[in-house]
Amino acid sequence: MKTFDTRIEPEQAAVEFFRERYHEARVLFLAGSVLRGEGTPTSDLDVVVVYEHLPNPYREAFVHQGWPVEAFVHDSETLNYFISEREGRSGVPSLARMVVEGHEVPGPSVCSASLKRLAAKVIAAGPSSWSEEEAREMRYRLTDITDDIRHPRSDEELVACGAQLYEWVADFYCRSQKLWSARRKAIPPRLREIDPDFAARFVQAFEQLFVAKRPELVIALVEEVIRPCGGFLFDGYRQDAPPDCRRPIKDIDEGDAASIRSHSHHSRADPAIARRVDSADSGARA
Repeated sequence: MKTFDTRIEPEQAAVEFFRERYHEARVLFLAGSVLRGEGTPTSDLDVVVVYEHLPNPYREAFVHQGWPVEAFVHDSETLNYFISEREGRSGVPSLARMVVEGHEVPGPSVCSASLKRLAAKVIAAGPSSWSEEEAREMRYRLTDITDDIRHPRSDEELVACGAQLYEWVADFYCRSQKLWSARRKAIPPRLREIDPDFAARFVQAFEQLFVAKRPELVIALVEEVIRPCGGFLFDGYRQDAPPDCRRPIKDIDEGDAASIRSHSHHSRADPAIARRVDSADSGARA
């Protein structure tokens, strides 16, 4: 792969691979950190390609003239589904932002302007609201993993839990306020867009955890973030699985299957089994 300094301009690269790979598409939106002036030697080019019609959307990656390219290929209806439904539920408007911010190839058109307005409308509307059940589940998850970092058995365990908390805390902070969230490296800039003071405390808290192996600031941050929604949640939490989460026991030895079915119904057909079941029940109650 060529070095960052010798690669052709990203706009030129986009024109070339549009002609070579996507010449039947209506428009290509070129976006990402490189277009924002934040690129590094390993940055790729993010593109959204929109056709008149496709049997199904897809994602592909390739290299063009030294540029790694990640392409999200859609028609207008699949794009609308992904930015409205999928991203609305996930709370992260990746494709929508790429369309809004993207540089149009081969150039601006009535189609590209309409798609930009559609994506801007989705972003302005905000993500789907969490249900009460979804909010309780995230409070429970945050409670559980925060307890793990209060008294970690090792630095490795602390860092592993902290890595998961990094994304969960940011996501809860955003989604509980009905705001768009972010993932991985996009989390700090997104938090700065919302509240620079909170973003600074977030970064400081996790630096303390990852570098100094001190979790106190992160624990306090979690408590602050979930307090408006009811605080930590463990006692009394319940999550029901769907009724269809079952599989008939038939792919094992018939004798084992009969034994499992018998025990599951506390069969009294065999007095010896009945006595053992009764004894186990009594012991459990004691």
